[in-house]
Amino acid sequence: MQPLVKRGASGYAGPMIRRSGVTIEDVAAAVGVSRQTVSRVINGSPNVKPAVRERIDAAIEALGYVPNLSARRMGGGRSYVVLAINDRARTIENWQARRGNDYVDQMLFGGMTACEAQGWHLVFELVDTLAVPARRGLANALASLRPDGVILTPPHCDNPALVDLLAERGIPCARIGHRDGADTVDVYMDETGAAAAATRHLVALGHRRIAFIAGAANYGGSALRIAGYRAALAEAGIAEDLVGDGDFHFETAERVIGALLSGDAPPTAVIADNDEMAFAALHMASARGLRVPEDLAVVSFEDTPGVRFAVPPLTAIRQPVAEMIAHACNRLIAIVEGKGGPGRHEIPFELVCRASTGRVGD
Repeated sequence: MQPLVKRGASGYAGPMIRRSGVTIEDVAAAVGVSRQTVSRVINGSPNVKPAVRERIDAAIEALGYVPNLSARRMGGGRSYVVLAINDRARTIENWQARRGNDYVDQMLFGGMTACEAQGWHLVFELVDTLAVPARRGLANALASLRPDGVILTPPHCDNPALVDLLAERGIPCARIGHRDGADTVDVYMDETGAAAAATRHLVALGHRRIAFIAGAANYGGSALRIAGYRAALAEAGIAEDLVGDGDFHFETAERVIGALLSGDAPPTAVIADNDEMAFAALHMASARGLRVPEDLAVVSFEDTPGVRFAVPPLTAIRQPVAEMIAHACNRLIAIVEGKGGPGRHEIPFELVCRASTGRVGD
């Protein structure tokens, strides 16, 4: 039996054999060109006539050929890999406690889909945040994976030793949460503006005693959010702020919020630096017989899926994590391909209003 034949507008006519083990040599033989010409098409080299490129693309499709990553590395001197690193201790702690990690989920979703669309790969690694282990961990990952670009998420984005290491190796770097953009690709949301927007929302509902439960001190975004919260209070003529250190943890936030609610003048509203601490606010309100939002309004940062199923559903600042990581990947790929350079890129946040916020006493 003769194999099926594909005939298309490109002029390619060859067997539709779609099988595993198809090699670059098979594609070259089917089109009648050299292996090097096929390699140039795969690696995006401009030195191929359009008609020949079209025939090779058609043959790749017809034969079901999947380019080998190692071969692409040898042919173009690239790895076609973007490496994204995240906080090792906090990520593993969340996994071990079965709390999940929506930030990581959104990182993977945004980065993998952006890379996949351009024939690249996203590799996710966990690196310690202490200075010496962080540099050693990143250096080991660079040696093993040979990435063409690296994304530093908080708090790694605040570590100049990691930025310097990548500069020394000539590897383009994107920092999530920074806004300088002189030597790196900096992708961020307006943390200060987001906290101010959450605070103004509560002020507009009549709240005057608004608490802010901050995250970890080594995350630069937390300090920016506190600044935005305080600026919005000052704008409203509210002199006293109520800032507590929740360290992004449910149990820590429980203690902090419990102490605030036990005071002589407890808050009527709480802004939490992440969803886990916002859930702690709901828990403490329930434990004390307080109604949400009538007695205590709650606003969160993140907007992970769980906030929509909370009772009541949480008003939240939606962080564009997937969008930021996708944009970082696209900018790094552009740099590697000679189509871009460093710069700063703001991705907008969104205040999503739900049932956890209302007017004081309503």
